[in-house]
Amino acid sequence: MLKHLDPLLNADVLHALRAMGHGDEVVICDANFPADSVARATVTGKLLRMDGVDAARAVRAVLSVLPLDTFVEAPAMRMEVVDDPQALPAVQREAQAEVNAAEGREVPFASIERHAFYARARGAYCVIVTGETRGYGCFVFKKGVLLAPDAPLAAGDGRPAERGK
Repeated sequence: MLKHLDPLLNADVLHALRAMGHGDEVVICDANFPADSVARATVTGKLLRMDGVDAARAVRAVLSVLPLDTFVEAPAMRMEVVDDPQALPAVQREAQAEVNAAEGREVPFASIERHAFYARARGAYCVIVTGETRGYGCFVFKKGVLLAPDAPLAAGDGRPAERGK
């Protein structure tokens, strides 16, 4: 055990999250997702696991150490419900609450059609499968940056300014 780290963050997950750079994406998925075959196409090439926990709890653990990207409109995404893209199942509402709590503000999920989600997941840095048994417990998060306290802010919105542009 380590102090101040969520105990769900095992060594493999911590290594992947630390190795990710700004703009890389992590997928957190439910037990129904074709996680192993999709994970083989990712940067890590292997499936990471958080067995025995639901999706929202896994989201909380990951976002306890992973900053979301503030340079993009949608740093948090969810898989759309087939034939009802506006639907928000309980598993997605629970995960949304964890995202908002981690960020200290509302960061609404963008939705991604199921097959487009699979394609995006194949291009992710890594895939973390959970023990979530409810469908549509599948999410993508884009990693942001941690800035030094004296880093410049973008005018007017309190978000970090892009450097070098």
